[in-house]
Amino acid sequence: MSYFRELPDIEYQSPLSNRISSDDYVRVKNVFRRVKLRDDLQNVFTLFQKYDIPQGARPDTVAFELYDNPGYDWIVLTIANITNVRNQWPLSSEELYQYSLEKYGELRLNSVHHYETKRVEDSKNRLIMPAGQVVDSNFSIRNPESPLEILYPVIGVTNYEYETRLNDKKRSIFVLQRTYIQTFINDTRSIMTYGESSQFVDDRLIRTENTRNTIL
Repeated sequence: MSYFRELPDIEYQSPLSNRISSDDYVRVKNVFRRVKLRDDLQNVFTLFQKYDIPQGARPDTVAFELYDNPGYDWIVLTIANITNVRNQWPLSSEELYQYSLEKYGELRLNSVHHYETKRVEDSKNRLIMPAGQVVDSNFSIRNPESPLEILYPVIGVTNYEYETRLNDKKRSIFVLQRTYIQTFINDTRSIMTYGESSQFVDDRLIRTENTRNTIL
């Protein structure tokens, strides 16, 4: 992920030194520096396009498909506001099955997770009951066209079906239009630049002082 190349550096006093005051420093990437899409840009639809993540795709393969550069996977994740790929990126069919199997066990994999309503319409195609409302297993309604008739528009959703639905919802994301990629990268680099401070070394490096006793 080329994102780490965009991160500025930070130096802190080496915890390996026995001296309280040390000239030895460890240089690392400042992972606390993070790019986030501005809230006021999220509704500017000309910047983005809707994208459905294909089965088995990874952030780098999506970046290659969209931008011809797998190293732009961090841009895909940033625009989609994905901070934890493990939990927020859709699993493949095999991964989803293994995950569900470990979570519920083989005996409970196809047990009912919850009950929900089926869509019900009258003879004129007018909606009586929308689909997808979570209800009890014995939920019922009266047929408005025949008040003596009781309808039971209920179906059971298994644990595996439930996890599949959650996984499928993760597939729909927004991605940045190709024409704005370089602008986004330039803005990112500007954000990653340090300003003048007591820790300032240069625009890509700061140095912390007297941190040996606080870094454990």
